[in-house]
This record gives sequence, structure tokens and C-alpha cells, in this order.
Amino acid sequence: MLVLHGHPFSSYTWKALIPFYANGTSFEFRQVDPALPKFESFTGKAHPSGQFPVLVDGEAIVVEATSIVEHLAVHHPGVAPLIPTDPAEAVVARMLDRVFDNYVMGNMQRVIAAYFVDKDDPGAGGLRDEPYAPEIAAGKAGLRRSYAWLERWLCENELPPHVSLVTCAAAPALFYADWVERIPGSCPRLSALRAELLTLPEVARCIDDARPYRPLFPYGAPDRD
Repeated sequence: MLVLHGHPFSSYTWKALIPFYANGTSFEFRQVDPALPKFESFTGKAHPSGQFPVLVDGEAIVVEATSIVEHLAVHHPGVAPLIPTDPAEAVVARMLDRVFDNYVMGNMQRVIAAYFVDKDDPGAGGLRDEPYAPEIAAGKAGLRRSYAWLERWLCENELPPHVSLVTCAAAPALFYADWVERIPGSCPRLSALRAELLTLPEVARCIDDARPYRPLFPYGAPDRD
């Protein structure tokens, strides 16, 4: 039995859940216990920086959401083309995965981290009295640059078919990033991609399962989506 450790409100947990749902792969989901100190939990001990999700597949322990998607593509393939079979197309998919993780999700998390006393262990220090405004501004500026880059890329290229590694990275990244910095009208293709991703059954399931946790969003979850 495959066991995935994570949290329903976690963007990177979504990234690992989407391929399971897309391929109908049987697994057990174990929600992390926020009452446990970070580095005393299973994920805290399994991951070098205590992060989740973490996948257990028999004797194998796989950390990092991208690696979990790749592991599923290799060891538990299904109908969803998680990794393109053409090596050149796979390179593009992995490039976009990095863009969505590092520059969309990364800048979104930079904004959220500005609300916590300890950005590396938010549960330990709690919220700041006032969020750190320079980090919020920098994160939002980074999001706007990333949106513009992706809009240009989408104008000139085609995405792999759903559900791919790109889907798994883009869906949670665009979902949460748009909460802190709306995708502007100058990026209609990117806005359309976000809307398209949110209608996919695999993504919609993640969104619905995460609804009870929206009050945890320190920036303030909008009354939409």
C-alpha cells in the first residue's frame, strides 16, 4: 500500500495528490498532526528540512512533490501522461514544473512567510504582530514577473496534455498565488489556464477537501474559488 503523508491545505500536498486521483491509484492518506513538534513527526524526520508531502512505497521513502510525481509515473503508471514520453517534451515539462514551483509558488510563499515569526517553522513561533511589508511587496513583484513570463510562454507554446507534471505543479501554484496577487488582465491566457485547471476533477477534489482549512490562510482567503 502506498502511503502519502501531507495536509489537505498544503499546495505541495495537492501536487502529490493530483496524480493519484488522475490515475485512480490506491493509496492511504495520512494527515500530519499539527500538535506534534515539526521535527518529531514522521515527515519531520523523513525530509531533510521537515517538509511534506512524503510518500512511502514499501521500503522506499520519497520526499519532494516533484519526485513523488516522477516516482508514480515510473512505478505506478496509469492513463494520465504524467511525464511526456518524448525526452525533449519531458525537458520542457520539467522546466515548467520548476517555474511554477520556484517563481509562482515560491513568491506566493514569500508573501505568506512575511506573516510568521519563524518562516521555516510557522507553527513554532506563530504570527507576527504586523506582517513584514518589504517581503510582501517583493513576493508580489516576483509574482507579477512570473505571470508575465508565463503569459509570453503560453502565447508561443503548447502545454502537455492533462494530467501531467505541469498540471500537478501549475494547479496549486496558480490557485494560491492568485489569492495574494490577482493574475492581471494583461495575462488572459494564464488566467484562462487557472480557470481550466480548477475544473479538472482531480484539482476540484483537492479544492473541496481543503475548504475547511481556509481560515488558516494568514493573508486572508478570498470569498471565491
